Amino acid sequence: MFGIPGKQAVTITDKAAAQISKLMAKDGHQGLRIGVKKGGCAGMEYTMDYVTEVDPNDEVVEMSGARVMIAPMAQMFLFGTEIDYEVSLLESGFRFNNPNVSEACGCGESIKFDTALSPSE
Repeated sequence: MFGIPGKQAVTITDKAAAQISKLMAKDGHQGLRIGVKKGGCAGMEYTMDYVTEVDPNDEVVEMSGARVMIAPMAQMFLFGTEIDYEVSLLESGFRFNNPNVSEACGCGESIKFDTALSPSE
């Protein structure tokens, strides 16, 4: 929808692709749908949901057996994002390295986008 011909909307690191593939295989999911919603102390939060059916309006990105669908409303916010998976002593999870984020809260759970991208109230 907002893509540039020949360029994927998001990139997926090898670690993230391996984790997504593992999650897809677990219960026969078609992939993970990522999006954004209003919430959190900075104003927006990322969402991730298992997908059993691909929505024809989703932007689909596939790499190394991993499939990520980007919800239509989120495409402009996520364009250029790198999805990574990190494991540390205290936690593990997906990380979004998003060039469109202008601020993030201290807890790391919510983000704020450049005002040019933010949805009107």
